[in-house]
Amino acid sequence: MGIKTKLGLGIASAALGLSLVGGGTYAYFNDKAEAASSFAAGTLDLNAVPTEIVNVKDMKPGDWMNRTFKLQNDGTVDIKKVLLTTEYTVTNKEGEPSNSEDLGSHIKVNFLYNADKLNDVIYSTTLAELKDMDPNAVASNVFTPLFEKKKGLKAGTTDDLFVQFEFVDNGEDQNQFQGDSLQLKWTFDGRQGDGQEL
Repeated sequence: MGIKTKLGLGIASAALGLSLVGGGTYAYFNDKAEAASSFAAGTLDLNAVPTEIVNVKDMKPGDWMNRTFKLQNDGTVDIKKVLLTTEYTVTNKEGEPSNSEDLGSHIKVNFLYNADKLNDVIYSTTLAELKDMDPNAVASNVFTPLFEKKKGLKAGTTDDLFVQFEFVDNGEDQNQFQGDSLQLKWTFDGRQGDGQEL
């Protein structure tokens, strides 16, 4: 083996040895930054006060009553839309057969802008029609006009819903309803609006 070859192998061996020794000990600049995230869901909490809609005895055709409901958003998220579902059951006078006519079709419901002006009607229908109505249709006919200036029911606020119930006098014999009773249940369902950038 020639001197050049021996010298070349020696240099290569030395370079390999240095790379093995220094390979794990080189230095560099370094910096770290951390970012944390927290996601907390808001709450929708719709309440209606009072919880009893109407408790009236001895109604006769032509009678009416006005009621005010406070719709309260006790949650942290704005309510954009309120749906209303109507359920009721009619109980006939004891010993009487069931009527062919529904007492709910003789109870008119007027949703009002305010309690003082009874001719300021947002929407008018009967309990029977309201029971069969899609809750979205009720929302667009009643709550959209009621909330349009405020754009919904903001978190932590209250709005009044004025309602008039009337036992309609149709000018005909309504004796079949004597002694009957009607139990009404309204379910208010608050819905959020569209998502938005926070």
